[in-house]
Amino acid sequence: MTATKPDSGPAQVDERQARAVAEAARESEWRRPSFGKELYLGNLRLDLVHPYPRPDEEARATGEEFLEKLREYCATIDAQRIEREERIPDEVIRDLKELGALGMKIPKAYGGLGLSQVYYNRALTLVGSVNPAIGALLSAHQSIGVPQPVKMFGTEEQKRAYLPRCATSDISAFLLTEPDVGSDPARLHATATPTEDGDAYLLDGVKLWTTNGVVADLLVVMARVPKSEGHRGGVTAFVVEGTSEGITVENRNRFMGLRGLENGVTRFHQVRVPAANVIGREGEGLKIALTTLNTGRLSLPAMCVGAGKWATKVSREWARERVQWGRPVGKHEEIAKKVSFIAATTYAMEAMLELSGQLADDERNDIRIEAAIAKLWASEMAYKVADELVQVRGGRGFETAESLAARGERGVPAEQALRDLRINRIFEGSTEIMHLLIAREAVDTHLAVAGDIIDPEAAKADKARAVARASGFYATWLPTLVAGRGQVPSAFDEFGPLAEHLRFAERASRKLARSTFYAMSLWQGRLETKQGFLARVVDIGAELFAISSVVLRAHADREEYPDRGRSAYELADAFCRQSRIRVDGLFDALWSNTDDVDGKLARRVMDDQYTWLEDGIIDPSVPGPQIVTTEPGPSRKENVHRRMG
Repeated sequence: MTATKPDSGPAQVDERQARAVAEAARESEWRRPSFGKELYLGNLRLDLVHPYPRPDEEARATGEEFLEKLREYCATIDAQRIEREERIPDEVIRDLKELGALGMKIPKAYGGLGLSQVYYNRALTLVGSVNPAIGALLSAHQSIGVPQPVKMFGTEEQKRAYLPRCATSDISAFLLTEPDVGSDPARLHATATPTEDGDAYLLDGVKLWTTNGVVADLLVVMARVPKSEGHRGGVTAFVVEGTSEGITVENRNRFMGLRGLENGVTRFHQVRVPAANVIGREGEGLKIALTTLNTGRLSLPAMCVGAGKWATKVSREWARERVQWGRPVGKHEEIAKKVSFIAATTYAMEAMLELSGQLADDERNDIRIEAAIAKLWASEMAYKVADELVQVRGGRGFETAESLAARGERGVPAEQALRDLRINRIFEGSTEIMHLLIAREAVDTHLAVAGDIIDPEAAKADKARAVARASGFYATWLPTLVAGRGQVPSAFDEFGPLAEHLRFAERASRKLARSTFYAMSLWQGRLETKQGFLARVVDIGAELFAISSVVLRAHADREEYPDRGRSAYELADAFCRQSRIRVDGLFDALWSNTDDVDGKLARRVMDDQYTWLEDGIIDPSVPGPQIVTTEPGPSRKENVHRRMG
């Protein structure tokens, strides 16, 4: 069967066109309130998150029953075998299927367990503490793989066809990234060309870093449909059978961490995909992907929490057991600070995760900012937690678990935790991309009322209307940033000794909003290029969200679990004090930083102005003999790394 001639793929796109594609894919409306959005606008809306939400009895009963079975099974898994063999054993995957772990997020009506987001997160926390490669397999399968987009956007026929398979037997994968396309979907090259009879599409292209792609039975593939008569075109989501003719897994990628990850390179050559396999409509693929990730991103902080809990346990035991200079190392101030940071940060990560998960379950708030912050903040903080754990363990932290066990010591895989957690700062939106994504949502209200004022392409009439809108909005909004509850000594007294931290968060929220407004006034359309400033704005908001979450969690823990009330308050207090120091530093860095100097220096580095700095080394990634010179002189860059012969 012949196909209509495809276009040549996306032409070279400039920065503005790329942003336009990303903007079109984002969810533009706010149908529900958002604690995170209000936080960036200077409003600490505790009424949206307090009392700290908890699962209802049905969700709790279902979740606890499954967790008990999962916990019992996970205790039998040989985690070091996965690390050693660099794959998850077939019997482990088989057992997880029998437990129903593939269908945790799939509704009971389609054969799944129907767990709430909170209990799904807790399951991933548990599994990830054993080996995060197992957690990655399960989360890639149902957080972003076939189940989630089909559940949210699929037809009833698609749900009946695919969800029962995904719940019991079939592993799925999500394929978006390409060798030359990461977070810039405007340049997507994979094509899905409609056949002449309209019954199918022919899929061509290469996808990179396809988690689960090596073993997947079902795939969600993002590909560009060419515009033609009867086809609106654009990036489109497809369900593709993994056994389809024309699919080739060309490589199983290996990484510094997550060594059991089944991740590869997948090539599609004239793969026939029935038209009925389109998820949603043509051109909605990126919107589907981003919407899926709103809750899908919570799987990563779930596994970060698991790592933090484990690090807390190991650091506690070692700090008490290891003796130096006549007392346990945990009683030395430098190590004590690290143990405190590990424990307090873990409590905060869990508080943020549980809050975001329950908000997702309740479906009463828009959580796109909260979920993105949870992913961003937990991935960064968990890596710091693991790094501090390695330092607490000293030489034993750098030594592999296998080596420790071989010489008769307990095989604590601290260095593995550091390697495994590193990818979370890149997975499903790197830290840098998350900064931009959250910043865009944080300034959405400003762009809605004043965007045309700073848009160089806006017509004069549009600018005039924007001036009128902006004048009315800012005349009402700006006065609210001058004073607030955070300046009242008795505010938030119901939270006892933690009230001072909420007062700080309220004041800081208003200060953050004022800073953002000033930056927009100062830089206007150039604000989007001030990525260092925007990143700090996002990070301040993330810390304030963490402070709010941990205070609310500690307050709820004291009421629900009286025996842990004091310890919960101590953890929350320590965390908030640590966080406030970071917030103060970030505020200082908004206006006092090296962003401009760094930018100039980076450009000169890329222009080969400092190649002399590279003298005296051998680059092991360059094949063949190399001549490396250390001779001085302005032209020596021509001699560096020159091939012999």
